Amino acid sequence: MIFYDDGTAAGTDERIDDIGFGNLKLIQKPKDFCYGVDAVILADFAANSAKVSPRIIADLGTGTGVIPLILSYKTDAPEIYGIEVQIDSYERAVRNARLNLLEDRLTFINGDVKDKLRWGANLKEAVDMVVSNPPYFKSGGGIVNGTSAKAVARHETTAGLEDFMECAAYLLKPKGDFFMVHRPSRLVDVCCFGRAAGLEPKEIRFVSPTEGAIPNIMLVHMVKGGGSELRFMTPLAVYDGKGNYTEDLLKAYNR
Repeated sequence: MIFYDDGTAAGTDERIDDIGFGNLKLIQKPKDFCYGVDAVILADFAANSAKVSPRIIADLGTGTGVIPLILSYKTDAPEIYGIEVQIDSYERAVRNARLNLLEDRLTFINGDVKDKLRWGANLKEAVDMVVSNPPYFKSGGGIVNGTSAKAVARHETTAGLEDFMECAAYLLKPKGDFFMVHRPSRLVDVCCFGRAAGLEPKEIRFVSPTEGAIPNIMLVHMVKGGGSELRFMTPLAVYDGKGNYTEDLLKAYNR
């Protein structure tokens, strides 16, 4: 066990990373799951696209809490909630809030998005913005990683895309914003499930690994009870032709 200056403990199979954003730090367990660029661009997309400055934010499937941490830097929201079904990841998120002295703004809940009536009653229709980086692969689809934590993070093992949409709609105020990162192959599902839950797709931005490549990620902005008008934004590339982060990515990382 490793102890840091603030008394926060990290297991010997964990590591602590400086993720930037005002010197925020993150305890992660590489054997389970480490955050990627999709979490960063989602947080940046949400912070820059919300029409009204949010007071209450919720992150569904928060993992170790990296998106709430970044949003605590990129927004002034006094209340940010992270919902996580895996107990180990949830406990790591709690320690990350403590490590960064953000316990007054960040609250983590150990719960399943399918069980929103149990843990979310006090947040029903009270949230201004919901964000989510849900599992990308359908149950039974893709190659399931042998590590349970990674399987839950990447595959719809406990809750599916439709459940995330319904949970977001349950939490959001009327006209509240929902931001999600997902795979372009699920575009039809995203739009259909979203509309069925009362979330209208408003903006989509496709993300490519390199400039000119086929997109492998998409950022989606929906509005609860919004009108039926969808806008496609300028595509985003992660790397330029020389293998360096593009200017847009550097901005997302506040560099």
